[in-house]
Amino acid sequence: MTSKIRFISLLTSCLLLLYPLAVQAEEQEKPNRPQSPGDHAQAAALLDVASGRVLYEHHGNEELPIASLTKIMTAIVAIEHGRLSDKVKVGRAAFGKEGSSIYLHLGEEMTLENMLFGLMLRSGNDAATAIAEHVGGSEEGFVRLMNEKAALLGLNHSQFQNPHGLDAKNHYSSAVDLAKLTAYAMHNPDFKEIVKTQVKQAPNPNDPWDYKWINKNKMLRFYEGADGVKTGYTKIARRCLVSSATRNGQQLVVVTINDGDDWNDHRRLLDYGFGHFPLVEIIKRGQSLHSGVVSGTSFKYALTSEESGQIGKKLVLQEENELSFGRRGELHIMLDQQLIGKIPVYKRGSLPPVPKRYQQVYSSGSMRPDWFTSFQHALRSLLFSGD
Repeated sequence: MTSKIRFISLLTSCLLLLYPLAVQAEEQEKPNRPQSPGDHAQAAALLDVASGRVLYEHHGNEELPIASLTKIMTAIVAIEHGRLSDKVKVGRAAFGKEGSSIYLHLGEEMTLENMLFGLMLRSGNDAATAIAEHVGGSEEGFVRLMNEKAALLGLNHSQFQNPHGLDAKNHYSSAVDLAKLTAYAMHNPDFKEIVKTQVKQAPNPNDPWDYKWINKNKMLRFYEGADGVKTGYTKIARRCLVSSATRNGQQLVVVTINDGDDWNDHRRLLDYGFGHFPLVEIIKRGQSLHSGVVSGTSFKYALTSEESGQIGKKLVLQEENELSFGRRGELHIMLDQQLIGKIPVYKRGSLPPVPKRYQQVYSSGSMRPDWFTSFQHALRSLLFSGD
C-alpha cells in the first residue's frame, strides 16, 4: 500500500470521527433505569448503534483477552484499507496457522472479499494472517493499522498484537470498546453484509468443489432480527460473543466476554434493550428552529418512556460570517439536564447536501471550531461524491 493511499484512508477515518453530528455524553447509572436482566459474563455491554448510548454494562471497561472478537477490527481495517477485488496470496505464515481455519493452501490466491467471509463466518486464523500480510505489508504493519484505528475511535481500553486473536501478552479489549467498534463497523455496508451472511460459497482452486462456509454465529438462526456479528474462544479468554439485531428500525449490539451462557444472555439483553429503550427521533434534519435556522442533521436517541419527557434543547447561535457557509451554531440536546448531543444548525436555505456515502458516526469529543467544520464539509463532499 502506498503512503498516499494510507494517508487518504487515515484522513477519511478522521473526518468520519470528527464530523460534528452527535456528541454523546458519558452514560451514568440512574435509579429510574429499568431493572436489567443481568448476565453470566465476566464483562458485558449493550449499546444502541444509532445513538451510541450504552444501555447496560457490567465491568464494561475491564481490559480482557477477547479471542476471535479481534477479527471485527481485522475486518473493518481490511475493508477500509484494501480493495475487495484484490487477490490475496497465502504465504507461509498463514498456511497451517494454528486454531480455527478455513484450510487455505500455501500459495493459494483468493479475493479479499472471500477471505473476509472466511474470516468472519468460520473465524479462519489462516485468513486473518493472509489478509494482514496483504493489506498491511506484514502482520506487524497491519497490527499498527489496527491500533491506529482503535486510537481514532477512542477505544481507550484496547490494544492489539495480532489480527486473529490467539492469546498474546498485551492483546486485549473491553466489552464497551468492542460494542463501540462494532457499532462503527456496522455503518459500513460491506462489513454489515458479511457478518449477517449465514452461508457463503467461494471458488476453490485446489478441489473440484467450492468452499462452503456456514456461519458459527447461532444468533442468526435463533433470534428474530439478528444480523451479526462474531463468536470467539480461547482457553484463556473462554467463550466470547458479539451479537447484533435490528427491530423496528433500531439496531442493538451486545458484547459478552467469558460467558458460559452467552446465547441465552444475548437473547435476554437484546430483549431488554428493545423492550425498554426504543430509538426516538428527537430532531429531524432540516427541521425549523428559532431565529431562522434549521437543524443540520437528525438526532435519534434510545430512551425509556419516562426519559422521553425529560428531553431539553438549547440553541447556541454565533455571528454569521462568510467562512461559516451558512452554519449558525449548535443545538444542544439534554436528557434530564445532562448533555447527550450537539448538532449543527444552519441558516434557512443554506443546509448543505448529504454526501452519498454519508455515515452517521457518533463522537465522544467536543465540537470543533467553525473553520474546521467548514473544512470538513468541503473535504467530505470531495471524498464521498459519486457512487
